[in-house]
Amino acid sequence: MNIVCVSHLRWDFVFQRPQHLLSRAARQGRVYYIEEPMFHHGPSRLIASDREQGIRVVVPILDAASSVQEQQQFQTTRIAGLLRDEGVDDYVLWYYTPMALPLTSGLAPRAVVYDCMDELSAFASAPARIGELERALFSKADVVFTGGQSLYEAKRTQHGNVHAFPSSVDVAHFAQARTASGNAEPADQACIGHPRIGFFGVIDERMDYGLLAGLASARPSWQLILIGPTAKVNAATLPAGANIHYLGAKPYTSLPIYIASWDVAMLPFARNDATRFISPTKTPEYLAAGKPVISTSIRDVVRPYGQQGLARIADTVEEFVAAVDAALAEPAAERVRAADAFLTHTSWDGTWTRMRLLIEEAIASREYRDRTRVPSAS
Repeated sequence: MNIVCVSHLRWDFVFQRPQHLLSRAARQGRVYYIEEPMFHHGPSRLIASDREQGIRVVVPILDAASSVQEQQQFQTTRIAGLLRDEGVDDYVLWYYTPMALPLTSGLAPRAVVYDCMDELSAFASAPARIGELERALFSKADVVFTGGQSLYEAKRTQHGNVHAFPSSVDVAHFAQARTASGNAEPADQACIGHPRIGFFGVIDERMDYGLLAGLASARPSWQLILIGPTAKVNAATLPAGANIHYLGAKPYTSLPIYIASWDVAMLPFARNDATRFISPTKTPEYLAAGKPVISTSIRDVVRPYGQQGLARIADTVEEFVAAVDAALAEPAAERVRAADAFLTHTSWDGTWTRMRLLIEEAIASREYRDRTRVPSAS
């Protein structure tokens, strides 16, 4: 199964849902990952390069002085030309963003997949047309996946073939954190004291910065560690203090060695439009690493993790402090056993296998419709 994916996310930014799924797809076929364009002053061109996971990343570099129509026409023509030149004529078209719909009008896939991992219309600076284009994408898609249960509940009435696939986990990768504590710590974390309350992920408009600042002030001896790139926020305005440590982006391969010596893992998300439907990938990753988890009341963390006692839920500074105190005091063995039992039912390998079966069914259904369609009279 070859896949042509169009996405709003950079492949090399953060290793998350698209990377987990498509790197597994690349074991069974060619995968082209087409990013949003970048702009410069000069002729437009298309740059294609390969990644270790077997992905071919395609980036349109557009002339900033050209018109929107010219930019769209260039991408439409050159993307189709790239696939033709490389002999890719049998493929599934996979969308992460409805904004790419106009760029793919000339393509003829065997099936169309929309992996709706976020409610993009709720994000800061969302394009004005995104709602309109998503409706058009729903009418075109053969199968729709959602990145969580809450998003599924919001989208299931908009298409007849919608399936919830909440964030999964590579258990073996993050379980390395359980045995890595005896290894040499990364230099930028080794000098930080304990207890350590850590977070990894994108630092953006979804985070509750008031909660972070309040937590740092309420417990000056606690060390708050935040790993990840910043996006859509001014780094100069982030909460600052002697016990708040921004360590920047780290490779996915390095995350277990960082989290190994944390005492608690946190999900300090704000409760706003941008977080209403999120299903944080890091929740099961923290559990696989053997860490206690504390989160604000994000619906897809409350269900199932909070309800099953796998995460503590806290929204105020006082609640968060109490939850951290409880996590620091609890025996780890029972918590880890419960987390491991839960995690036996989820993996990215399993998620991709189930998705692939649904895609194959969608291909077969489309082929059947094409064979049995009655030609129009003319």
